[in-house]
Amino acid sequence: MPPRHQAAYDQLADTYVIDVPREGGSTTVAPSYVLDPVAVFGRRAPLVVEVGAGSGDALIAGAQALPETDFVALEVWRPGIGQCLSRLVDEPLPNVRFVEADAEVALATMLAPGSVEEVWTYFPDPWPKRRQQHRRIVGPEFADTVCRVLRPGGVWRLATDIDDYAAHMRKVLDAHEGLELISTERAPLRPVTRFERKGTAVGRTITDLAYRRL
Repeated sequence: MPPRHQAAYDQLADTYVIDVPREGGSTTVAPSYVLDPVAVFGRRAPLVVEVGAGSGDALIAGAQALPETDFVALEVWRPGIGQCLSRLVDEPLPNVRFVEADAEVALATMLAPGSVEEVWTYFPDPWPKRRQQHRRIVGPEFADTVCRVLRPGGVWRLATDIDDYAAHMRKVLDAHEGLELISTERAPLRPVTRFERKGTAVGRTITDLAYRRL
């Protein structure tokens, strides 16, 4: 990763990156491990989980706007965590933590059922080639996993700039018996990112979806 991001990681990882036990690889989480948000944050508060933090735009905007809410970002790519941490060097956010892990693996066991207020999945990798599309994170099994951790009435927010992926999301999530579509408007705290601007500049349409856990 770039030297500035590496320096931020070296400086802040002990504060912001949760050291989870592994089993089978560097981005796994041992199935026996269950995160205790009260122990991590030192308080009992609503919990938002972001799947893939990217450069941290949504995560940081949300944490700044909602200081009484705690945020855990699941990010499989360490350089991405380093980039996010570089933004926290001068503006600390005590309500933010990271877990370096595959979100599909982590969410399956790491969080207690019904313990999460919202899950954010903004601009996940669309895997656009047909032979790659089985790798898309939004699918029936992952929807089951998200429903497991969301409290009843909790919300799963998603966004994509790929029309085919948006249609796929709608097909999968509309059919899920544990979810109800409540909005196609832009998420209230989701900022316009550089990545999003690049997409709209070439004519891509941004699709936002919000589903309530029944």
